[in-house]
Amino acid sequence: MLDGRFQTSESQYLRMVIITLQRKKCIGCNYCVELAPKQFQMSKKDGKSVLLHSSDKKGFFTIKSPDMSILEDAIKAKEACPVNIISVKEN
Repeated sequence: MLDGRFQTSESQYLRMVIITLQRKKCIGCNYCVELAPKQFQMSKKDGKSVLLHSSDKKGFFTIKSPDMSILEDAIKAKEACPVNIISVKEN
């Protein structure tokens, strides 16, 4: 790994999708689940969104994935979120 990207050969880097959810501020509207069900689900425990397969760092739940097919749905979820707690980056 170099500069946060996985190296596949000396001159070629694998692109990554980075999705972050600030879960504490979630209001449970369910838009992210409807638009990106492969990345989000609602918790039955507290009614807030869960970013699947994420790691928690001080309330910010993040996944890094080389699967570029999730990018479009993740962006739709980000844009639909009424409290702006989802970030989507590509590197």
